Amino acid sequence: MTDATAGFDSVTPLPGALETLAGACSPIDRTEQLALVAAADRVLAEPIVAQQSIPAYERVAMDGYAVVPADTFEASGRAPAVLTIGDSVGNGTAVPVNTGDELPDGAGAVVKIEATERQGDRVELFERVAGGDNVAPVGEDVTDDQTLFETGHQLRPSDLALCKAAGLARVTVYERPAVSVIPTGEELVQTSPDPGQTIETNGQMVTQYVEQWGGEATYNETVPDDHAKLSAKIRDDLDHDVIVTTGGSSVGDRDLLPSVVEELGSLLVHGVAISPGHPVGLGMVEETPIVVAPGYPVACLIAAVQCVRPLLKQVGHLPVTPLPTTNATLTRKLPSEPGVQTFARVTLDQTTDPPTATPTRTRGAGVLSSVALADGWVVIDSASEGIPRDAMVTVENWEPHR
Repeated sequence: MTDATAGFDSVTPLPGALETLAGACSPIDRTEQLALVAAADRVLAEPIVAQQSIPAYERVAMDGYAVVPADTFEASGRAPAVLTIGDSVGNGTAVPVNTGDELPDGAGAVVKIEATERQGDRVELFERVAGGDNVAPVGEDVTDDQTLFETGHQLRPSDLALCKAAGLARVTVYERPAVSVIPTGEELVQTSPDPGQTIETNGQMVTQYVEQWGGEATYNETVPDDHAKLSAKIRDDLDHDVIVTTGGSSVGDRDLLPSVVEELGSLLVHGVAISPGHPVGLGMVEETPIVVAPGYPVACLIAAVQCVRPLLKQVGHLPVTPLPTTNATLTRKLPSEPGVQTFARVTLDQTTDPPTATPTRTRGAGVLSSVALADGWVVIDSASEGIPRDAMVTVENWEPHR
């Protein structure tokens, strides 16, 4: 056992811990119908089928003149075809049209305006056109009854624009996972701490990340380190899809949450081979998964990104997207302890080629500024004892909204 996992007889590698929790959870099946303007980033619960073709009519694709193509066959730059301008096409007549207009009856093509010259009530055409030129046929973009998106697709604003053009006003999506965030510890206050008190930040931080990751979070009042009160709060919130607690997750006398979860249900994992963050616990009470996150802010953040984020993706039918990365050169050595996966916070200088990464702090699970002022972290493999200076590393950015 290393110092990074002190107090635990054993710890579970992160992939195994996540696999254990995933195997115990099921995606939610509740759905709702939303107007298109409210559906960005939501996940489809049923396929979307076009209600009308796009375009639904033969659409003019260029400003110019609608014509019978045969009337232009002799047109050239030196010898233009001359047509009368009128209200209908045919018998040597052309009709002025604008992009997006419906193609007039009898017309088969459009001569773009750059290839014409108007002379009073006549127009000279300097370019021949064939049938369909500069015209968008019915269904060129989307055909009626075409399936646009399948179940499980996460909707983007461009997708919703297409849905609107295809005649839809609402879509059926999965509800967001309801997440109860419960900060714990009688020492926590919201403002103006006295000696021995601490401002509550973990619950607020987790709540806001849950919202970014696609959940519907409830930020609860702090619950003191009391077995009965913690147990009662968890029982009260079992109507949520996920519960996340912060603090009280380790093995000390005031770390009551692991035993509370085990008493109410099943503590699947307690102790994960990550640093900071190893005291995280993962459990199930009835059908509700619970992430017992550590109380130190950096450890809490890492536990949230590594455990809560993938759990929300699974429960909410959300696509699993990797964190964005930047390759950079280390300006200083990054130490780590073998046996645990280390998340070393760094700042990036992207004005250099290649970019450089400078450690903000490699230890200190309670130093919140080491993440707040960082641009990402370097994940050091559990088999490594560190990364030397000038090595090329991959910096993960945990901040994307999805």
